[in-house]
Amino acid sequence: MIFNLKQPHLTITGLSSKITDHRINSASRFLVLPPLSNPKIKKISAVTNSKPLHVVSLIQSCGSLKRFELDDRRVVCKAYEADRSDGVEKIEVEAAKRVKIGGYFATWWFLNVIFNIYNKKVLNAFPYPWLTSTLSLAAGSAIMLISWATKVAETPNTDLQFWKSLFPVALAHTIGHVAATVSMSKVAVSFTHIIKSGEPAFSVLVSRFILGETFPTSVYLSLLPIIGGCGLAALTELNFNMIGFMGAMISNLAFVFRNIFSKRGMKGKSVSGMNYYACLSLLSLLILTPFAIAVEGPKVWAAGWQNAVSEIGPHFIWWVAAQSIFYHLYNQVSYMSLDEISPLTFSIGNTMKRISVIVSSIIIFHTPVQPINALGAAIAIFGTFLYSQAKQ
Repeated sequence: MIFNLKQPHLTITGLSSKITDHRINSASRFLVLPPLSNPKIKKISAVTNSKPLHVVSLIQSCGSLKRFELDDRRVVCKAYEADRSDGVEKIEVEAAKRVKIGGYFATWWFLNVIFNIYNKKVLNAFPYPWLTSTLSLAAGSAIMLISWATKVAETPNTDLQFWKSLFPVALAHTIGHVAATVSMSKVAVSFTHIIKSGEPAFSVLVSRFILGETFPTSVYLSLLPIIGGCGLAALTELNFNMIGFMGAMISNLAFVFRNIFSKRGMKGKSVSGMNYYACLSLLSLLILTPFAIAVEGPKVWAAGWQNAVSEIGPHFIWWVAAQSIFYHLYNQVSYMSLDEISPLTFSIGNTMKRISVIVSSIIIFHTPVQPINALGAAIAIFGTFLYSQAKQ
């Protein structure tokens, strides 16, 4: 339908009303067209002196405007959907990463608990920590050599400079490993790990007085519960042994230097965590073997081995194999996790690992624990957690 507008009167077909030109009638009378269906479109008045006004064109124009608005909304909607799709993908990636890290932690803790249990069983029946430490490194080295030879694991690309940088790390790792094993051969597993939870104190002291590094006040304050808790646990330990205590302390100091040498020597090296620890095990084995032979010797080992097999039976061989294999696996997983997590997360995970080892060893070996001793352990571990938070 077409509406025609003429001067001086406007006549709309099908209606008897007449609309007078606004130039003739009073100011209160206006030409008002019916409102369009879209409330957003304003009412429009139009008068022309020469040409008729075709309202259908206006309606078509408004329709185009409406379609433009709808199209514009459709574009915005598509953009929103794209943004939401990207957000969903990011959430899925983060969730997968958390699951992977959680898997690393669970595997790390489980393997470490199993190692400590079998290691203590072996040391109770075969009290030769130097050979036990050597077998642990030998098992890991053999596993990785076979993995490289069969292409199960990628062979690391190393050079002479790499091995020179690795040597001080391996030396400190060897000392720490042997000292911790000596400690566990003399005292309970739980006591060794309580003392080893004081490693952050050694780290701060060495970094401050030898390397000249400074730390915030909160870091120094976090050492108070660590030192106090370890001291309280040592004073109230029922089966205290000085060799076991000193072994744990030396292990702390050695591992601090291992971490320092590792940070200095491995800058710019593109070796994965798994291969890095494999190379570390190989070099540590070469360092440890001659010292183990000199300190204990094959004759002592042979006599002790016969005695252990006669008392325990064939299960003793399985214990030795298990502690050797699980030692390598738990360390390998911990180094692999460093590729995925921050040092703070690793430190917290290490603290939780000690809790799981202490609790499980007390349950399995029926270690007598006094309430004051348990309180000291709890304070030391809590201090380690505070340290990891303050350090970051």
